[in-house]
Amino acid sequence: MKRTNYCGLFSERNVGHETTACGWVETKRDMGGVIFIDLADREGILQIVFNPQYTASETFELAEGIRLQSVLLVRGTMHLREEDTVNPKIATGTIELRVTEAELLSPCAPLPFDPSDADQVREDLRLAYRFLDLRRPALRDTLRFRHRVTASIRRFMDGEGFVDVETPLLTKSTPEGARDYLVPSRVHPGAFYALPQSPQLFKQLLMVAGFDRYYQIARCFRDEDLRADRQPEFTQLDLEMSFVEKEDVILLLESLFRSVMKEVKGLDFDQPFPRLSWEESMDRYGTDKPDLRFDLPIVDLTDLAGQTDFSVFRQVVEGGGFVRALTVPGQADFSRTTIEELTEYAVSEGAAGMAWIAWRPSGEVYSILNKFIEEDKMREILRRAQASPGDFVLFSADSLEVSRRVMGALRLRLADLLGLRDPDRFAFAVVTDFPMFEFSQEARRYVAQHHPFTMPYPQDMEYLSSDPARVRSQAYDIVLNGTELGSGSIRIHQKEVQTQVFKVLGLSDHEIEERFGFMLSAFQYGAPPHGGFAFGLDRLVMILSGTPSLRDVIAFPKIKDASDPMTKAPSSVDPEQLEELGIRLTESDDLDADLSAGPRVHRHAVEIDLKKLEAQSRLRLTPGEEEETRRQLSELVALAGALDSIDTNDVSPVYTASDSRNIHLTEADDRPPSREEIFQNAPAERDGFFLVPPIVE
Repeated sequence: MKRTNYCGLFSERNVGHETTACGWVETKRDMGGVIFIDLADREGILQIVFNPQYTASETFELAEGIRLQSVLLVRGTMHLREEDTVNPKIATGTIELRVTEAELLSPCAPLPFDPSDADQVREDLRLAYRFLDLRRPALRDTLRFRHRVTASIRRFMDGEGFVDVETPLLTKSTPEGARDYLVPSRVHPGAFYALPQSPQLFKQLLMVAGFDRYYQIARCFRDEDLRADRQPEFTQLDLEMSFVEKEDVILLLESLFRSVMKEVKGLDFDQPFPRLSWEESMDRYGTDKPDLRFDLPIVDLTDLAGQTDFSVFRQVVEGGGFVRALTVPGQADFSRTTIEELTEYAVSEGAAGMAWIAWRPSGEVYSILNKFIEEDKMREILRRAQASPGDFVLFSADSLEVSRRVMGALRLRLADLLGLRDPDRFAFAVVTDFPMFEFSQEARRYVAQHHPFTMPYPQDMEYLSSDPARVRSQAYDIVLNGTELGSGSIRIHQKEVQTQVFKVLGLSDHEIEERFGFMLSAFQYGAPPHGGFAFGLDRLVMILSGTPSLRDVIAFPKIKDASDPMTKAPSSVDPEQLEELGIRLTESDDLDADLSAGPRVHRHAVEIDLKKLEAQSRLRLTPGEEEETRRQLSELVALAGALDSIDTNDVSPVYTASDSRNIHLTEADDRPPSREEIFQNAPAERDGFFLVPPIVE
C-alpha cells in the first residue's frame, strides 16, 4: 500500500511515526515561507505542512505550484499541532504531518468549480462534473449512509431466512401502468425486451418454484416524468413470502424498519405502527399517505352543515357533497394576509372558496358564518370540530374527491406554516384495504389501483364482474413522514381469479395470453398462497438523511428530462448499430415527398389511437366516421412528415401574393384585419360574437 492510513483516520497515536498519506489537495495556504495544505480523502482531512527546515527543496517547489484537487502522496513525521492552531472542527484537528518528500500522482486541470464551494454552484453544472461534485463531504457522507442502510437491510433479511435471488433485467413488456423502457433484439429483428418496472412476475414465479422467502435489492426502470422523489432508474427492496397472510407480511415489515432505524439512526420504535384503512386515511387526513408527525385531523360535519341556513353548505349537502372542517389550535389570530393565502391555496387545489371561524380567546366567534348559522348550531359545529377558544377552524364544502384533496393539501400547508414537519422526527404508518380498482376517465375503463396481481378480499369476489368499484384489495402501504415508501399485497395465485381480474381491466383473451400466458401457465403447477412487498431504497435514504431530492442519494442521477449531463445520455448511435438491430430512423428517404399528387401516407404507418382521441375530445364516432377520421389523420401526419423532410436551409423566404391575410407577412403587411375578415370563417355569428354551441356531443 502506498499510504499508511486514510487521511481522516490518523490520530495522536501516530505522533512520532513516519507516515505516508495520499489524497486530494482541498485547500492551500502559503503563510510566508511555510505552506499548509488540507489533504482530503473519503474519511476526512489531514493538515500537511511544507517547511524548508525539514522539507526537501524540490518537494517545497512542488507544493508552491500544485493546483487544488490534484492528487498528492506525502511522506513525513506526524506531530502534535501547536496549541493555538488546534482545529476542533475536524477529527484530526490536533495533529499535522510535517512533509519531508512528496510525489504528484495526478495534476488537476483548471476546475469548472471548486468542490468545496459546490453548494453555491448551479445543479446542472455540478451534475455535468458529477465526479467532482461527489468529492463534497455532505454528498459523500450521504452515499456512505446509504451503504449503511443497505447493509442493515441485508443483515435483517439474511437473519430472517430470505434468499437473495437476482431476476432478469431483459424481460417481456407487459404494459400496465408506467411506460416501459424498451430494448431492441439483434437476433430477433422487430422484437423488443423491456427493462423491468419491478421484479413482480418473477418473484411470484419464485414462489411457485418453492423458494418460500425471496428478496433482492433490485434495479427498476420506469419511463415517466420526473420529480424530486422520482428517477427513471431506481432501487428497491423487493421481497416475497409463501404461505402467509397480510398480517404476517406487515409484522415482518415493522420488524425490518425497527431494525434499520435502530442501527442507522439509533432510534427505538417500541409501539406497533399506526394502522389505518384507506378510507379512514382519506377521510381523516385527505390522503392515503398521511404525515403523522403532527395531528390536525379532518372532521366530517356534513350532517350538521346541511341543517344550517348557510346556502353554500346546504346546497353542497343536498347535491350529495360533503362539508369538512380542520381545527388549528391556538391560531385564532391568523392575519388577514395568512387567511387570504390559505384561501387562494384552497382554490388552487380545486375549492370554490374557504369558509373559516376564528374563535377568540375571549369567547367571541368571529366569522361571516355568524350571519347564517344560529348560535346553538355554531356551538355544536365547534364542538364537533374539536375546537376551543383561541383556535382557528377552516371548512371545505364540495364533492367527496375535491373535499378530500383540498383538506389534505391545506393540512400539509398549515403544518409547513406552523413548522410542524420536523425533519428529525420520524412517523411510520400502515395503510390497508385499498380499493382494488379505480375508474380512469381518460381510458374509459377500470384500472388497478396498485397492480393487477393483488388478491381481492374473499367476501368481495362476488362484485368483480357486477360492481368492481366495491372490491377491496388485500394491499398495504408503508408510509414515512407523509411519503409512500412502498406497497405490497397478498397476491393472486389462482389462474381463474387472475384471469377474471384481467378481464375487469379490459384485456381480451388474446391480450391476456400474449402478455401473461407464461405466468398463468405456472399457476397450474402448484402455486402456493403468497404475498410480498417492495419499497424504494432511494426514498428511504432521502428521508432518513434529510436530503431534499433523490439526486442527492444517487451517485449518478438523471435530471428532470431523464438525461445525464455528464455522459450526455441518451445519445444517437452509429447507423451500423441500428442496421444490426433492423432499425431505421425516419428520414426523408422514408417519405414519399412528391406532393404534386397530393399527400401520401407515410410508408411506416403511424398508429392512431382513436379510442383515446374520442375520450379526450368527448366525441362519439360511428364505425364509418372512425375509418374516415383515421384516413384523414394519416394523410395529415404524412403531409407534415413530407413537409418536414424538405431541405429549406438554403432557400430564401418568399411571400404570398394571395388576398388571404395573416399567412406570410411582409414588413409592410401590417394592416390590422377588418371586422368582416375576422368573422369570415365563423360558422355562426350573433351580436358581433362567435356563436358556439353550448354542448358538443
